[in-house]
Amino acid sequence: MEAWQRNLLLLWTGIFLTSSSYSMVIPFLPLFLVTIGVHDHLEIWSGFIFSAAFLAGALVSPYWGSLADKYGRKPMIIRSGITLCIIYLLTAFVTNPYELVGLRILQGLLSGYVPSAIALVGTNTPENKVGYAMAVISTSTAVGSIAGPLLGGAISHWFSNRIAFGSAGILVLIATLLVIFWVKEVSFVPANTRSRITDDVKDAVHNKRLVTLLISTMLTGFSIMTIEPLLPVYIIKLGSAAKDASLVAGITFSLVGVASMIFAARWGKFGDRVGYHRVLLIGLIGGGLGNVAQTFFHTLVGFGAIRFIYGAFFCAVFPAINALMVKVTVPQFRGRAFGLNQSANQIGTMLGPVVGGFVGGIWEVHSVFYLTGFLLLLTAIWVWKSSSSARLALSNAEM
Repeated sequence: MEAWQRNLLLLWTGIFLTSSSYSMVIPFLPLFLVTIGVHDHLEIWSGFIFSAAFLAGALVSPYWGSLADKYGRKPMIIRSGITLCIIYLLTAFVTNPYELVGLRILQGLLSGYVPSAIALVGTNTPENKVGYAMAVISTSTAVGSIAGPLLGGAISHWFSNRIAFGSAGILVLIATLLVIFWVKEVSFVPANTRSRITDDVKDAVHNKRLVTLLISTMLTGFSIMTIEPLLPVYIIKLGSAAKDASLVAGITFSLVGVASMIFAARWGKFGDRVGYHRVLLIGLIGGGLGNVAQTFFHTLVGFGAIRFIYGAFFCAVFPAINALMVKVTVPQFRGRAFGLNQSANQIGTMLGPVVGGFVGGIWEVHSVFYLTGFLLLLTAIWVWKSSSSARLALSNAEM
């Protein structure tokens, strides 16, 4: 086995473990808040808890990226893995929501295992194998998003939320040890200078098609995170017993991941035939209608079924955006373009829980589903209109 193949296997395993650890505890933070004594304004607290890490990450991710360019991706993976393990272990012992907020902020400031691992794969794989390697590594997060909620829900159900956090820390530690002892970064060339973020933003603004995609990423990330923090609370309202809510929420979260595993590759092949711009529009429209449709199902079985259908369409969105970003940027700017795309996603995921928490706290949770559904539909209309009078500069970039 060649070095790049060994790295791919080890980092696939590491990302799977890290993604599983994240998704096995994050969906159940609202229920954990109840455990540590939060009973009033639970939706608002949930929004702040979710947003804290994203705000911190949005502020410091360019800094960690510049250090990775200078010192290597492997040291950044190890740094983030060790700190994330410690944060999860400490979270198992928190006694009030303020301690939880503080640890979530630290998590955002110090995280970065997954993007650093993906960057290492991309820079240590032969040029003619990069596409294959990136396709393989992307499946690790999807599998982790399926396994994590199921594992976290089961541990929370049979043991406790605190044991789930401790277990997540152990998984991240294993993922980090794999990198420390066996991953080799063999083709790293240190950067002489670091680009200025302000210059990158100025360059991006002049590319209208890129701006369209960046805003689409931000709005899509926003739509996801307005709902996800409230799902465990909503599941209780649908009739699940509070003691079973973690397990049921885990199954419900996993249904979207299962749909993604089944349909994401199919959307990719369809995009190769008809264009990723069209796939993006289908994903946005399907996701918007799917969000609205979730309000019409008042049983756990019906809600789970519509969540699966929603996932089958919505999984087309982010791959289509990524594919289009390659089409609308020159190779010399592509890395910075994806960096800006990550920042756009973090901004959306930061604002989403706060807005979702306030809307869900002031009105019913149903209003959050309507908000995100209509937002995705408006995003689809805006993407369609902004792509130029001849139907669409973005599809022209695919030719």
